[in-house]
Amino acid sequence: MRDKQCEVWAGHQQELRRGTVVMACLSACRTPQYGYSLLTTLSESGISAEANTLYPLLRRLEKQGLLKAEWNTDEPRPRKYYTLTDSGAEIAQSLWNEWRELTTSLTALWKDSPQ
Repeated sequence: MRDKQCEVWAGHQQELRRGTVVMACLSACRTPQYGYSLLTTLSESGISAEANTLYPLLRRLEKQGLLKAEWNTDEPRPRKYYTLTDSGAEIAQSLWNEWRELTTSLTALWKDSPQ
């Protein structure tokens, strides 16, 4: 790809990933996660996210009532664990359903389009 093309592609890739990171965080937080464990979980699943993106996202999802945060001080190093709320579970399921519909539609569109 040419430089300009790479730049355009990178911008579109970033837009596409931005929405999927929200869905990935909600999915992963069905079990309690602290920031670093969530970064690791996402990375192991093939979803790249940086700490400076993830932590503000977690705070925003908490503020929206989709995640609840609780400090665990039982370990030598206190950690803030995030867990999906009932509202967050509903939103996550709705996003998952929407994702599946979009995937089906895009797959059909791609297959039906001339190459």
